[in-house]
Amino acid sequence: MEIWILFASFTILLIIGMPVAFCLGISSLLTVLYMDLPPIVVFQQINSGMNAFAMMAIPFFIFAGDLMIRGGIADRLINFAASLVGHLRGGLGQVNVLTCTLFGGISGSAVADASAVGGIMIPQMKSRGYDADYAVNVTANAAIIALLIPPSHNMIIYSLSAGGNLSIADLFTAGIIPGLMLMLALMIAAYIVAVRRGYPAGVFPGFRMILRTLIVAAPGILLIFIIFGGIRSGWFTATESSCIALLYAFLVAVFVYRGLGWKEFLEATQGAVRTTAMVLLVIGAAGAFGWLMAFLQVPQASVAAMKAVSDDPLVVLLMINIILLVLGTFMDMAPMIIICTPIFLPVVTAFGVDPIHFGVILILNAGIGLNTPPVGSVQFVACAVGKISIGESMKTIWPFYGASVAVLLLVTYVPAFSLWLPSVFN
Repeated sequence: MEIWILFASFTILLIIGMPVAFCLGISSLLTVLYMDLPPIVVFQQINSGMNAFAMMAIPFFIFAGDLMIRGGIADRLINFAASLVGHLRGGLGQVNVLTCTLFGGISGSAVADASAVGGIMIPQMKSRGYDADYAVNVTANAAIIALLIPPSHNMIIYSLSAGGNLSIADLFTAGIIPGLMLMLALMIAAYIVAVRRGYPAGVFPGFRMILRTLIVAAPGILLIFIIFGGIRSGWFTATESSCIALLYAFLVAVFVYRGLGWKEFLEATQGAVRTTAMVLLVIGAAGAFGWLMAFLQVPQASVAAMKAVSDDPLVVLLMINIILLVLGTFMDMAPMIIICTPIFLPVVTAFGVDPIHFGVILILNAGIGLNTPPVGSVQFVACAVGKISIGESMKTIWPFYGASVAVLLLVTYVPAFSLWLPSVFN
């Protein structure tokens, strides 16, 4: 009965439009009260969910990304991407995808990608004759690449949700090839749609221009290698890496790009504090919810239920993918990771799936969910920038959505895409 109260109350609160953090916290409190446990247990678990040293990396990475956004890195990355792929058919669509990939290696956030890159690229694309729905869908789908490549905040959340024993360096490394695969798939989809709609091709600017734009963008791009190289080499932890990234981002934004004044710094600080507060509240509430699931032995029940359906790992992974895609339509990313990890990780490990591999599968599933209403936060941001409705964008999102799902299936059933690169470094 306790399990029914936990999930039913959460679902009802979510349906009536209550913020996710409150849904998680209130449903946990109702269940604890029904079980005749002290209510303080819920608040202890909320505090415990946020009180992890590795969690400190998230606000620092958020702050570093915000500083680079306001310091002008997005413009320079766009110019570099334009010199590389702007001459292809539907060139601005290709530039958008490549810029989101590069910017994702700095921000680690899909919403930040959609806002920063979309804020520049979507108006440009519309002014040059591209349809608004095309500009929005390219931006929204390309933004989720940031979730797979370092410094993905959600990889850190997954590691902590899995018990804190999974290497963040391995998770960062595991997402690189799937992230590049997603980039390539979306560029192909953007090209096909551009051909069908008759969008123009640009002019190749020459290798001298590529070199020039690379030099200008290099200080920002170098941040990607500082974060990944430092963690991967073992020179510093993810938390230490985030502090170094923040200091480097500040120095580049102020002294190299000279785009960060006192006003912009205060705005970046306020934005980072606001974002961090929202993220940590959700993480803490989801921690209480996850503790209750463990207490009520939901993971063990899930393993037994899956084994009752099939003993074939391929079938089990397909079922989990379908469940995660459905959950992604109404659940935001952080709570989805924290709730689903203790449920499905024991299931997949019982069938011989590597936890690092499953982490990439889960993150990509949740990322696709960010582009599916009613809780598609990335799609909402892109539509707001493009000034079109969700309904308009959803009518033509399918080529890009199909490309993302195709990559998901490849990553799911070919573990080498996720596990080969970590094995090379190890």
